[in-house]
Amino acid sequence: MEKVMLSVLLAALLGFVLLFVGLFLGMSFYVGREKTSPFECGFDPMGSSRVPFSLRFFLLAVIFVVFDVEIVLLFPVVMVVGGSSVWISSYSALLVFLVLLFGGVIHEWREGSLEWEM
Repeated sequence: MEKVMLSVLLAALLGFVLLFVGLFLGMSFYVGREKTSPFECGFDPMGSSRVPFSLRFFLLAVIFVVFDVEIVLLFPVVMVVGGSSVWISSYSALLVFLVLLFGGVIHEWREGSLEWEM
C-alpha cells in the first residue's frame, strides 16, 4: 500500500513539475497580428473576405477526399478476403468494388477534373 501511494504521489508531482515547466518555457511575449489571428489555410483572415477562390482546387480536393476514403475502406476488405473461407463471393465483391473505383477515376479523368491547368 505504501508503494502504491508513493507511486501516485511521484506521478502527481512529476505531472505538476512538467506542467509548470511547459508553462514557463512555452511563454511567448510577442503579441502581433500573426500571433493573434487564426490560421485559415493560407488565407489572410484580416483581408477582404471576397477574394476569389479557385473552384478547380476545391473540386480536386473533394475528389482526393472521396478516393482517399474509398482506399481506406478497401484495406479492411483485403484483410477479410485473405482469411475468408468463402473466397469466390469475397473476391467477386472485391472485384466489383475495384471496378467501381477504377470507373470513377476514368470518369473524372475524361471529364477533365484531374487536370490542373486547362
